[in-house]
Amino acid sequence: MGMKTKIALGAVVGIAVIGAMSTNSGDGEGDGKSDSRTSASAGENADGGAKDKGGAEKGDEKGGEKPGGAADAKPAEDKAVEKASQAEQFKAFVQKNGSPNEKDAVSHVTKVQGADEQNDILDAADVYTDFTGGFMGEGSGPAKLIASAFADWKDSENGLVTVYDADGELLGNGQF
Repeated sequence: MGMKTKIALGAVVGIAVIGAMSTNSGDGEGDGKSDSRTSASAGENADGGAKDKGGAEKGDEKGGEKPGGAADAKPAEDKAVEKASQAEQFKAFVQKNGSPNEKDAVSHVTKVQGADEQNDILDAADVYTDFTGGFMGEGSGPAKLIASAFADWKDSENGLVTVYDADGELLGNGQF
């Protein structure tokens, strides 16, 4: 009897964990969809009000949003950043926002994995560098700077970034 109870309890806990994970990932997608519907309906109301008052139709400059050069250029920049590799995105962020020491340390980054998908349950990212010598080599100091800069770039409730040298040996790690 005790064995059957343990198996049943384990199955219930497993189902609860899976349900919580699927609910967590479903909420993020649902929020974006509901927000876009809300903003679309708000945009339709604004256009409808403009049509009633000013006679402008949808898509007309008077009824819709005014085109702006800076606003149009920003989405293009975002798309270019999305197409870049994770390492290039990370380096660009540090070049823009990092300290001189962080910029020097991040210049040795060759590859970043695991930074693109996060679920705030257990996020793990790996950063590979061109340093040599493992934990006792020249890269152990800059590895902490790289981990710190990564924490500034990405944010997670439960994330761990691990920095490796050129041979795949551990240099350091940190939370993000």
